[in-house]
Amino acid sequence: MKSTMLTLAMLAAATGLSAQPAFAQDTGSAEVAPNGTSFRGIRVEGNIGGDRFQSEGNHNNKFGFGGTVGFDGTIGERFVIGAEGSFWKPGSGNENSTDLGGGYAMDHKAFEEWGAAVRAGYLVSPQFLVFGKAGYVNGEQRKRLVGPAGETLVYDHYRADGYQVGGGAEYTLTPDSRAPVYVNAQYVYSNYHGNSARQRVMAGVGVRFK
Repeated sequence: MKSTMLTLAMLAAATGLSAQPAFAQDTGSAEVAPNGTSFRGIRVEGNIGGDRFQSEGNHNNKFGFGGTVGFDGTIGERFVIGAEGSFWKPGSGNENSTDLGGGYAMDHKAFEEWGAAVRAGYLVSPQFLVFGKAGYVNGEQRKRLVGPAGETLVYDHYRADGYQVGGGAEYTLTPDSRAPVYVNAQYVYSNYHGNSARQRVMAGVGVRFK
């Protein structure tokens, strides 16, 4: 898992670095691209939102939180491309319980998720970006078969690989700052091996460093 995520992040970061155009000289204010945007450099953000875990034909909704670290570069006047690594946690876990009949039930619980993705976007204006992303995820999960008396008959605790796709919009609040502050909103779908999935609708607040 770690080697896969590291390889994806390195490849995407190299893409972002090669996409950097020539920027203005340091004048004591934020460096921007020739088109006036500040969507470049390293960014760090916090995320909160809704988490829906789907498995065994059921789903459950819960509040979650996480964080993202990324790097972006610009291509031409309108395009932004970069890499990001992310962490997400739905509180103490998000669990579905499926009634199997006869007093038996299958409990399936999802915990934290780690991800690595490539993000590409279009600048509607120098401060407003719409983007899509895709990449790899790995999540901690647990399955438990419960008997009629509430006893655990089968227990399996494991990590599941998968993929993520998503998109959203991002707006820079302080474009002239040395460390611009931005906000975003996004939807991300994660599909794990083993017939389970997660949907997230998140809001984010971050800082970009030049």
